[in-house]
Amino acid sequence: MREAITELLVDLPSTSNITDLLLRTHDADPQRALYALRSGSGWKDLSAAAFLQQVSALAKGLIAQGVRPGDAVAVLSATRYEWTLADVAIWFAGAVTVPIYETSSAHQVAWILEDAQPGVVLVENAGKAEIVLDAAGRAGRLDTTAVVLLTRAPQEGVSTLASLEDAGADVTDERLAAARTSRVLADAASIVYTSGTTGRPKGCVITHANFAFFAVNTLDFLPEFLKQENARTLMFLPLAHVLARAVQVVCFTGGITLAHSGSASQLLEDLQTFRPTFLLAVPRIFEKIHATAGQRAADAGKGRLFGAAERTAVAYSRAVDARGRGGRGPSPALRAAHSLFDRLVYPRLRAVFGGEVTYTVSGASPLSPHLAHFFRGAGIMIQEGYGLTESTAPCTVNTVALTRVGSVGIPMPGTSIRLDDDGEVLARGTSIFAGYHRNESATAEAFTADGYFRTGDLGTLDEDGFLTITGRKKDLLVTAGGKNVAPGPLEEKLRESPLVSQAVVVGEGRPFIGALLSLDREALAPWSAAHAKPGLTIGQAARDADVLAELQTAVDTANATVSRAEQIRRFTVLDVEFTVESGHLTPTLKLKRSAVVADHAAALDELYGRR
Repeated sequence: MREAITELLVDLPSTSNITDLLLRTHDADPQRALYALRSGSGWKDLSAAAFLQQVSALAKGLIAQGVRPGDAVAVLSATRYEWTLADVAIWFAGAVTVPIYETSSAHQVAWILEDAQPGVVLVENAGKAEIVLDAAGRAGRLDTTAVVLLTRAPQEGVSTLASLEDAGADVTDERLAAARTSRVLADAASIVYTSGTTGRPKGCVITHANFAFFAVNTLDFLPEFLKQENARTLMFLPLAHVLARAVQVVCFTGGITLAHSGSASQLLEDLQTFRPTFLLAVPRIFEKIHATAGQRAADAGKGRLFGAAERTAVAYSRAVDARGRGGRGPSPALRAAHSLFDRLVYPRLRAVFGGEVTYTVSGASPLSPHLAHFFRGAGIMIQEGYGLTESTAPCTVNTVALTRVGSVGIPMPGTSIRLDDDGEVLARGTSIFAGYHRNESATAEAFTADGYFRTGDLGTLDEDGFLTITGRKKDLLVTAGGKNVAPGPLEEKLRESPLVSQAVVVGEGRPFIGALLSLDREALAPWSAAHAKPGLTIGQAARDADVLAELQTAVDTANATVSRAEQIRRFTVLDVEFTVESGHLTPTLKLKRSAVVADHAAALDELYGRR
């Protein structure tokens, strides 16, 4: 198949905008709990009426600050309730939200200030305010950029939410309504800068239509968990990422209670106390939970039991997949084994997510099919989807009724997916962005003559319209022998090893395929203790014979999935970790391949025998 299409399920008036969705939810039930705010060791509900009141007050403050319809307002903060409040208030003021990742440097912020030219920047704390002021100086915008702290606590000499709201007390309801209704679906709602795996980030213009159509159609496309009674979710992904914000719009459109967890150290506790019914996550979260569960079982002397439970979960899920394609499904013996482990093992895994999660959505980067089968077999469905910043949110997704593990699903409503002659995935529909901000040449290059966005990813479509991503065009390696190798599938398989944090498959212009591996510090500690090597450091482990043997097993397992010419012949273990702070991962934990290769050129030369 060369093209797959899903028709739009819900249409919207062209004169509407995102804020109308919130008002509709409010009018249906003003006391519905839209948000949950942390209160001591628990959570306190915030009603739609209370939220709308706070949004209106902040929007009036922005208007009093001089923000006009169409102006840009930036937000630099970790994920928290005030981020969401600011985002919606900006839309009520008729303005355009410009998210900035909390990990951004002054240099990166300066480019966004220069390109988007926001008049107001809302920041998390004084430290972030200093970064913005430094950036404003670099961009020559010190006199035109106002910085406001996302707090109501008084701060000497600095504007806060409270002072901004006080300034807006004289703005009339009529003036606010005029600003709010000045925007229509075709207007910009946000300028979202690409995370920058290569080159300078480009500003993607995301419209009200992109967010709004996604929200109303996703609710009908995935009703099993989005429309269930008392649906609630915990947001812990960066709200600077467009997917997280698109899901947040889905939540207030559907009346789903949303809580925020911006701290990795707080996440597990928040999951236990808030007990979400569904989650949005990235593959690294699932990899870490799987690895931790396996290691804990081994430490408790139950490694064999966990291994058997894992094999059963995967086999059961694969049999369910086969039944969906006309096969026989799980055998009686498999069902019996699965039932046994569903009493002995799987509940503990589900408890990590709070005990109430049955569905999760995975995006941002590829998920290992093995992990998808494992979690589904253990009672946690992972609906893997596919999208880019330019597609606002997933443009394809596996639904509850239509799931094929290993694929990224079928087109979202209002979306068409087509394959170009070279296998590149092309997308067109209501979620595709309007273009790159102030960059007409890049916009023209990004679209085909008939309006399809060039994703840069390679894929296949099966006879039922399920898309499978096979690699990224720019990541394809061509060895000295002329063999084309997609590194992604090998890297996914390598990361299934508990000891592997990240894997970078290399071989461009080289005589064979190799790999650079980084170790997982959290997994290394219990592993080294279990192998009578307590206290083993990352540097020591990179040279340890037993560690290298286990990594070789992981490489052998990955090699078994590809042809001989694509197999990894040698690997090198680096004595460093790839992190967001080191510049090797994006904030959504995607690998910056070019940065890794550039920074570890010496390791590459050693790998290929040049000293």
